[in-house]
Order: sequence, then structure tokens, then C-alpha cells
Amino acid sequence: MGVNIKPLADRVLIEPMEAETTTASGIIIPDTAKEKPQKGKVVAVGPGKKDEPMTVKTGETVLYGKYAGTELKLEGKDYIIMRESDILAII
Repeated sequence: MGVNIKPLADRVLIEPMEAETTTASGIIIPDTAKEKPQKGKVVAVGPGKKDEPMTVKTGETVLYGKYAGTELKLEGKDYIIMRESDILAII
């Protein structure tokens, strides 16, 4: 089942990964103290600009800035749409 959104130009649609619920030592983190995830899976990629082809591909896991992009909810799932330049790294 695919997402029915096609990003334009150099935009990328990302499904954020779940925030950590426990620390490495086993302490449970409450919802109010969880940090926004900065890692996600690329769901859809725009065609790019004429002089700048896209470097990320659908299915890749990427790191992005904490406040990058615009959050949206579609069919009960959370997504973030952002420019490719807001992506920091491909994992």
C-alpha cells in the first residue's frame, strides 16, 4: 500500500521512526520527555530541479534536522515533507 502523495521539485516525503521509549540502561522515558525523532524512512521523492538531480531514493533511511520540514498526518500516519537540502545524511 503506497502513499498517494507525489512531492514536487526537490521535496522528499519521510515517515519518521518512533522515538526511543527506554534508555540504554533501561529507564522508561515518559511521553512528555521524548525528543522528536531525527531519523526516518524516505517514502516518496520528487523529480528534482532541472540542474539538481535528487540523490536520495525511496526506501533509504535518512537523518534530518530536528525542526526541518512540515509535519502532516495522512491515513492515520505521521509524515514530514521537506527539501532534500534539509536532509543531513543517508544511513
